[in-house]
Formats: sequence, C-alpha cells, structure tokens
Amino acid sequence: MDEQRALLRHFLAALAYRTQKALRGAPAGFGEFKVLNLVRTPHELIRHMDSLLGYARTFFIGGAYRPPDLPHFADAVAHFHEVLGDLAHDLESGTEFRGITAEKMLQGPFSDAMTHVGQLAMLRRIAGCPVPPENFIFASISPQNLGPDQPEPVSPDKEWPERL
Repeated sequence: MDEQRALLRHFLAALAYRTQKALRGAPAGFGEFKVLNLVRTPHELIRHMDSLLGYARTFFIGGAYRPPDLPHFADAVAHFHEVLGDLAHDLESGTEFRGITAEKMLQGPFSDAMTHVGQLAMLRRIAGCPVPPENFIFASISPQNLGPDQPEPVSPDKEWPERL
C-alpha cells in the first residue's frame, strides 16, 4: 500500500475514533435529538455520513450507493462502521481509483464526513452533555480498528470549563 492510501486509511480510522468519541456517553434518545426542522438529527447525520462513504466506494467499485434507512440509531451507527471498513479495505487491497485522485477523495467525501462528526459533537453540547475534550495527537487511533468499539482517550483534558 502506498503512502497516500495509508494516510487515507489512517484518516478513516480517525473518523471512526472521533465518531465514537462524539457518541460515547450520549444520553438515551440522542439519535433522535432535534434542534430545528432544517437541522439533521444525529441519526440523520450518521446516515448521511454512511452515504458519503458509500459514495466514495463507488470510485473503487462502480455503481451507485444509497444507504439503508435503518430505524434504530445503533443499527445505523453499526452500518456506518461497516461501510467505513469496506472503504478502508478497498484502499488497502489496492483497488484502483476510478475517475478520482486520493487528494480529491480527501477534500471531498472524507472531509465532508469529518465535518459531520463535528456537528455530532455540537449537537451533544446543545443537548446539554458536551463531549469531553482530549489531546487527539496522543489518541490510540489505528487503521486496524475501524469499528464502533474505539478505545478510551489516552490524554483527556483533566479540566474543562464546559463541564456541566
């Protein structure tokens, strides 16, 4: 696997880690938390993130992608991680890019998905249960772990003024 693909796989691992960080410790019902009519719920955000990664896969395997409409938030999160793992496998196995470069993949669907992780974290704050901060440089992020079972923070901030 070349350097670009390895870096993209690591980015996907960071996406998996940060997604679970934003969801870990969320209150029951958080998946359906609604701020305003035109603001996606966490469940809708996860489905959209699934859609972005599935779309990214089409640049390896062809076709079109439409994420399943799963009624339970936990199932949607699990499916998101499955698609993330499939995409990482495409990168690792050397499946050829079709009509896109690694740089365009990063600036497009990958970065878009990471933006939505920030939205999940913001919704947590609005819901009254902010995500505890940490120094992500020291996080245990591994391309071998793309599933929902992500490690606890290695370097959490001991003090944070936002704590409720």
